[in-house]
Amino acid sequence: MDAPSIASSRPTVPTGRYAPSPTGRMHLGNLFSALMSWLSVKSRGGRWILRIEDLDPQRSKPEFSRLIEDDLNWLGLDWDEGGMADRGPHGPYSQSLRGEIYAEYLARLDATGYTYPCTCTRADIMATQAPHQSDGRVIYGGRCRPATMPRPASERNNNAGVNTATRYSTRLYVPDEEIEFTDKVYGHRSVNLTRECGDFILRRADGAWAYQLAVVVDDALMGVNEVVRGSDLLLSTAQQMYLYRLLGLPAPDFAHVPLICNSEGRRLSKRDMSLNMSELRKGMSAREIIGTLAHIGGLINEPAPCEARELLGLFDWKKIPSTETICL
Repeated sequence: MDAPSIASSRPTVPTGRYAPSPTGRMHLGNLFSALMSWLSVKSRGGRWILRIEDLDPQRSKPEFSRLIEDDLNWLGLDWDEGGMADRGPHGPYSQSLRGEIYAEYLARLDATGYTYPCTCTRADIMATQAPHQSDGRVIYGGRCRPATMPRPASERNNNAGVNTATRYSTRLYVPDEEIEFTDKVYGHRSVNLTRECGDFILRRADGAWAYQLAVVVDDALMGVNEVVRGSDLLLSTAQQMYLYRLLGLPAPDFAHVPLICNSEGRRLSKRDMSLNMSELRKGMSAREIIGTLAHIGGLINEPAPCEARELLGLFDWKKIPSTETICL
C-alpha cells in the first residue's frame, strides 16, 4: 500500500495527542500527561487527537480502550479527532490496525542499509551486558550487527547469514554521535544513542511493531506538532529524532512532564490500584481530580476543585516543575 501523504496532514494550528496503551486503567500520572497536553494545545486554539497505542497484542484489551474514553469524557478532556470511533481523516487511530503503514516505512529504512536482522533474545543481551544506570536498561552491544554499515544492497533483501527458519527482530544501527533537542520543560538535551541504548528494535521477532517506529510514523502522518508525555521517555525522544531524520519527516516539539510517585516514593503504575481511575472515581469528583492535577503542575496554588476549561488561561510551560518526579 502507498504511504499516506505527510504534506497534506501537516497543520498550521497547534496539534497535540494523547496516546494511551489500553493495558489497564489509567492512573493519576497518565491523567497528568493528558491534562497538560490538552491544556497546551487548547489554550492556543489547537486540536487534540486520541490515539490508541495497542501494539502489545497480549496485554491490550478493547475494554480498557472504552474505559479510557469514558474517563477522559468524565474529566472534560474532549478530543477533536481519533478514538475508537476513528473520527477524522487520519485513521485508523488504533495502532494494531496500522501494520501496512508501518511496513511501508520500515521498507524505507531498509533502503538506507542501516537495518539488520537480529536473533538475540533478551536473555542473550542480559548475559553479556550489565544493567544501565538504575533503571534496568541494557545497552545493545552489536552482537548481530554486520561488519559493514550501511549494509551492501545485495544483503538487504535476503538478510544474508540468517537461517530463513529462524525468527529474528529488525534492528536499527545508531551512530556514535550526539542527538540534540530542546524540551519545553527540561531544556536542552544531548543524548549519545550508542552509549545510552545501542542499536534498537523496529520490529520484534514475533512480528509486533516497536513503539519507536510506530509513534514516529503516526505523529508525522497525523500532523502532530507537539508531543507531551512523561519524563521517562526522554531517551525515546532521541531515538525518535534519529528516526525522523532518517525518514525525512518533520519532528514535533516535545514537552516531558514529571512522573507522579505515590506516598512511598514509587512511580505510579497501572498496578497501583489506589490511584487508578477505578478507585479515584469512587472518592473524588471530576473537578477534584482536575484541581489536584492542576496543583501538581504548578498552575494553581492549592488543589481546589475546577474544570479543565477554567485552567486554559492559566496554562504556561514555565510553571511546570522540571523535577524528574513529583511525590504525592
